Amino acid sequence: MINTKIYKSVHSLAEKLMEADKNDDKATFDSLYAELKSVCTDNENTDKDHPEQWETLADFTEDLEEALAGYDKAMEKAVAIKAKDHMSSIAFSMATLQIELGQTDAAIKNLQEAKVNANKIDDKELKADINNLLETLRVDELLK
Repeated sequence: MINTKIYKSVHSLAEKLMEADKNDDKATFDSLYAELKSVCTDNENTDKDHPEQWETLADFTEDLEEALAGYDKAMEKAVAIKAKDHMSSIAFSMATLQIELGQTDAAIKNLQEAKVNANKIDDKELKADINNLLETLRVDELLK
């Protein structure tokens, strides 16, 4: 379970980051991103460390390779606490980036893992997104 204070902080920063991005305010975005990164690193390897903060950081990381590395870290933390909801959402996010990077095989693997983990969660929308993207990739692979 994520610490309530950290959850509120991460959620608030995420909202502000989306607003700064929407307004093309790069200086504010960079400042907020640095603050979110600090929250993550300050809590790393403590009892306040949680995959959600790392997943959120990766969500706002502009460099795709760096974002994938962030999702890897979030996944390690989600696996460690057996957080199926985070494991499925992180794998889905990783797959979408891998598609952008042309890493279709890795994306399919992550989507398959996301699908297995999503069987144990209630989020029907995420389950549908995972299944739809996986089917699309499978069809694309068959047509090659």
